[in-house]
Amino acid sequence: MTDFKNFIAGAWVPPTTGDYFENTNPADTSDTIGRFPQSGAEDVARAAASAKKGFAAWSRTPAPIRGQVLQRIGDLLVQKKEDLARAMTREMGKVLLETRGDVQEGIDTAYYAHTEGRRLFGRTVPSELRNKWAMSFRRPIGIVGVITPFNFPLAVPTWKIFPALLCGNAVIWKPSEDVPHTAHLLVEILLEAGVPPEVIQLVHGGGAAGKALVEHPDVGVISFTGSTETGSLIGATCGRMHKRLSLEMGGKNAMIVMDDADLDLALDGVLWGAFGTTGQRCTATSRLILQAGIHDRFVKSLADRAQKLRLGPGLDAQTEVGPLIHEASRAKVEEYVGIAKEQGASVLIGGARGQGKGLERGWFYQPTLFVGVKPGMRVEQEEIFGPALSVIKVKDLDEAITVNNDVKYGLSSALYSRDVNAAFRALNELDNGITYVNAPTIGAEAHLPFGGVKQTGNGHREGGWAVYDFYSEIKVGYVDYSGKLQRAQIDTEV
Repeated sequence: MTDFKNFIAGAWVPPTTGDYFENTNPADTSDTIGRFPQSGAEDVARAAASAKKGFAAWSRTPAPIRGQVLQRIGDLLVQKKEDLARAMTREMGKVLLETRGDVQEGIDTAYYAHTEGRRLFGRTVPSELRNKWAMSFRRPIGIVGVITPFNFPLAVPTWKIFPALLCGNAVIWKPSEDVPHTAHLLVEILLEAGVPPEVIQLVHGGGAAGKALVEHPDVGVISFTGSTETGSLIGATCGRMHKRLSLEMGGKNAMIVMDDADLDLALDGVLWGAFGTTGQRCTATSRLILQAGIHDRFVKSLADRAQKLRLGPGLDAQTEVGPLIHEASRAKVEEYVGIAKEQGASVLIGGARGQGKGLERGWFYQPTLFVGVKPGMRVEQEEIFGPALSVIKVKDLDEAITVNNDVKYGLSSALYSRDVNAAFRALNELDNGITYVNAPTIGAEAHLPFGGVKQTGNGHREGGWAVYDFYSEIKVGYVDYSGKLQRAQIDTEV
C-alpha cells in the first residue's frame, strides 16, 4: 500500500502526527487507493510559515505572468484529462462521463483565470480637487485557506485555487479526506506548470487539520464548501478573528414543471438533475414541484425511467448511477426513507440498497422517488445528498414559487414552461442564487458567478468575474500634484 504525503515548504513530507487514514474505492471497498496523512495543527503551522514566504515573492510577480502559469496548468489538464478522470471515478465513484466533465471544468477555469491576469481592473475617477488624481487598484491579500468537498474533487478546488493564485495569493489546501488522491495529482500538475513550491501547500486530514487552518492567525482568507452546519462553525471563528470568508453550503433545490411544459424535456432534465452524481451535488434536484394537470402522468413516466437507471461502478461504460461516497452517506439516505414513511409520504420506487452482481462491495442505493410529499415534511425541507427525490403537487405557479422559497436554502432552481411570462417571473421571484429555465438545477458554467442565498452561502460568489473580487483587496490611491495642501470636502471650489 502506498503512503502518500503532504506538500509543505516545497517538499513532500510525512505528517508530524505520524498518523494516516486509508482511502478506498466506494464502488469496491476492497480496493484501497492508499494511505494519506492525518495531519494536525503542527503541519498547518509549517505550511503557513512556508506560504508566508511564498506570498512575498508571488505577490510581486506581475499578474499577466501569473496568468501564463495558469494557462500552462490548463494545458496540462488537457493532456492528462482521461487519466485524471479515471483516478477520480475510482476515488469518489461518479461515472466516467461526469469525471471527464469535472476535469473540463478545471480546464475552463484555468483558461479563464489566465485571461484575468490582464483584466484585474481598477478605476480612475475625477477628484473633487484640482490637480489631483484619484484611482483604485487590486492587491493580493495574503494566505488563503481552501477547504473543499468530495463531490467535485478537481472542479471545486480549481474554482478556489486558480483565482486565488491569479490574484497573487499563496494557498494552503485541505481537501476532503474522501478524495485526497485527486488533490495529490492536482498539486503535482500545479508544480509542473511552474507554481512556485512555497505558493501552494497541501495538507491532508480531517477536522483537526481543517480547524487548525481556520484558526491560524496568518491565514487571512478562508474559502469553504461543505455542510451548512460546519460552515456556521467556521463563520463564527472567522468573524471573531476578522478573516475574509466565502461559504458555499447546502441546497434543497426544486425543479418546477408546469402544465404547458415540454414534458419529455422536463423528464430528461429531472433524471439528470436528481440522479446525476448519485444526487451528491449541492445543486442536485431534490424536490420536484409538479402542477396538478400533469402530475400523475409525469410521475408515472419518471418512475418508469428512473427504475431502469443502471447502478454500478463508474468505470463501467454501462453505468448511469454510481455509489454513494461512503457508508455514512448511504445510512443517511436509508434514514430519510424511514422519515418519509413516518410523515405520510410513499416510496414509489427505490428505497433500498443496490442489489446484484458487482454491487456487493460498494455503497450503492437505488434511485428513490417519494410521492405524496407535503410542504414542511422533513424530506421536503432537509438536504439528503443522495439519489432521493421528493414530489410535491401544486395548483399553479404562485403556489410553486411559494413552495420553492419556503426552505432555509437558496442555491438553485428550475422552471419548465413554454410561457415567457412565467419564465421571467421565475427568474425574478424564485429565491435562489441560480435559476434555470427549461434546464435542470445543475449545469453551472465556469465564466459565470456561482452561489446561493439564505443558508446556502454568505453572499460571496465563486466562478466568473465575481470570485476575483473575493481574492483581492481594493486599494485607493490619490496623487496630489498641485504643490500645495488641499483639503477634501473643505477646499472644493465651484
